[in-house]
Amino acid sequence: MSGLDPVTLQVLVGALRAACDEMGAVLIRSAHSANIKERRDCSTALFDAAGELVMQAEHIPVHLGSMPDAVAAVLDEDHRPGDAWILNDPYRGGTHLPDITLISPIFAPGEAKSSGPFGFAASRAHHADIGGPTPGGMPADSRRLEDEGVVIPPTRVSDEVLERLAHEMRNPPQRLADLRAQRAANLTGERRLLELIERNGLDRVRDGISEILDYAERRTQARLAELPDGTYEAEDVLEDDADGTERDVRLRVAATIDGEHLALDFSGTDPQVDGNLNCPLSVTKSAAFFAVRVLTDPDAPPSAGAFRPIEVKAPAGCLLNARFPAAVVAGNVETSSRVADLVLAALGGTTEAPAQGQGTMNNLTFAGEGFTYYETLGGGQGACPDADGPDAIHVAMSNTLNTPTEALETEFPVRVREHSVRRESGGEGERRGGDGLVREIEALAPLTFTLLTERRTHAPRGREGGEDGRPGRNLLNGTPLPSKAAGELRPGDRLRLETPGGGGYGQP
Repeated sequence: MSGLDPVTLQVLVGALRAACDEMGAVLIRSAHSANIKERRDCSTALFDAAGELVMQAEHIPVHLGSMPDAVAAVLDEDHRPGDAWILNDPYRGGTHLPDITLISPIFAPGEAKSSGPFGFAASRAHHADIGGPTPGGMPADSRRLEDEGVVIPPTRVSDEVLERLAHEMRNPPQRLADLRAQRAANLTGERRLLELIERNGLDRVRDGISEILDYAERRTQARLAELPDGTYEAEDVLEDDADGTERDVRLRVAATIDGEHLALDFSGTDPQVDGNLNCPLSVTKSAAFFAVRVLTDPDAPPSAGAFRPIEVKAPAGCLLNARFPAAVVAGNVETSSRVADLVLAALGGTTEAPAQGQGTMNNLTFAGEGFTYYETLGGGQGACPDADGPDAIHVAMSNTLNTPTEALETEFPVRVREHSVRRESGGEGERRGGDGLVREIEALAPLTFTLLTERRTHAPRGREGGEDGRPGRNLLNGTPLPSKAAGELRPGDRLRLETPGGGGYGQP
């Protein structure tokens, strides 16, 4: 253990958290796309020299738990002061292609280049387009990774590289502006970390970072030790419409608690599918870590230390550890949501856990001449033993905002006909599940659209006698659409999404 006293440790935790928050603010305020500046679909974090997550802003759970694999992908490169690396390859540290990660090594003053970076600043943002055959990079029917857009392996950043990548995507000026915003966010993280070193000294900050990781680990271990040892199992399904025939894809987990250690074994999960519900292992780990954090010690420093006592296993080639070149775009948004549901359900056998929330991000993409737009939609959260579920919020692996109606109608040729709470969609119970929402848009010009949604057939389940929430619905001019769909909108056409309600808790 380091010689840091508890007060100094908490001051350091606060300083690092503030640095990550400021990185996020710089990214959001500098970006041009509505997806980042309005919805805040982005995340920022700081890492140590070994690539361990030191601190993160509380942004997007599915980004943050998987970003360590992105840093690991460039850890052994030849780093130089002023460098940055860019990637989005899901099989080399990414999640799905629209999520682009920038990683910048940070060199401490007085340290020789040969000693390597002191740490890394990283930012990840969901870009409104990533090239490829489908605007927005969120196709409903992709079969291979190359169907989903431009694949960026770990690449050293230069102005020329950013220009080239932006011109492989739609609306290059906006793509370039968003990439430069990520670069500015990383520079902010670097400045704040170097200022911290200047105030406290290199060794003190290094020892403090090590202690933060160990402290978070001890807190998670202590909470796991309070839970009863044993193996707890759960299973759930995804709605796979990628090949035009509805069928369920089954996921299973066995959660084994042994003292201060937790093993999550996803053996028994169905093999990877022909569509795009597949997950790289980094996304599976991210969702699992999130669910464990929710039920153990959510106030522990959000660092890699909190995840050290957790082991995640998924057989290679299964849905949750897909092999290249499987398509993965829905895995990051929809399958990750189901993994979180699954782990929460399994650990619900050991401690109080909420009923199921909407379990989907309700991904909507539309595009027209010269623009693309992407958003996720909130829904009902599951009720807890001591509280009703909140209405119309982003649940679990998503933590974004909605795009305001005024911004949407100003920037794009659509009219928002309805944006409201979907009343009575939450499950009844002693504690009531949260209601979903309704988003109906009318096209004012020819548009194409894609939908990647879930919980349209299987409702979010209640808990301890609580009733299920209502499943969601997708409608085009009043005609139901499947959970994964694509098509065209003519002027006057209306696309309506009714998102699921959360499950109730306890007997009504």
